Amino acid sequence: MNLQADISTKASASAGSSGRAASAARPERRRTLSGPGHPLHGQSSPGFTLVEVLVALAIVAVALAAGMRAAAGVVEGAQRLADITAAQWCADNQLTALKLSRQLPGVGDADFSCEQLGRQYRGTLRTRPTPNPNFRRVDAVVRNADGQPLLTVTTVASRL
Repeated sequence: MNLQADISTKASASAGSSGRAASAARPERRRTLSGPGHPLHGQSSPGFTLVEVLVALAIVAVALAAGMRAAAGVVEGAQRLADITAAQWCADNQLTALKLSRQLPGVGDADFSCEQLGRQYRGTLRTRPTPNPNFRRVDAVVRNADGQPLLTVTTVASRL
């Protein structure tokens, strides 16, 4: 059956039931979002397309990944700062103990260990001669538990 015959069949059935003549009956039209009777006809439909939503999600994913990388860098920097601060305390403690002994340290290396903030640090006091025999150069090198150098503090020790 073709479309014209279907429309005329509906029109005659409609006209017969309502008492109107077949010539006066119109075929029924359904209103759709894109139909000429709809208020949004000729305009784009409200909402977003799937492509727009996927592009927006991709942008958000990239922004979140960048944010996570930046946050990880901040946490890593804070951990590094805490390690260096604790290493500084260890070196300062060793050099202060050396100064409080009021003795000129002998030339050579001496190992030490220290615990700060619940972490173990190892270090070496390296004593070297200077042109003036009354002074010695002392380097306190502090390493983390893996043996990587964190910090070197240098001072000059005297007989006084």
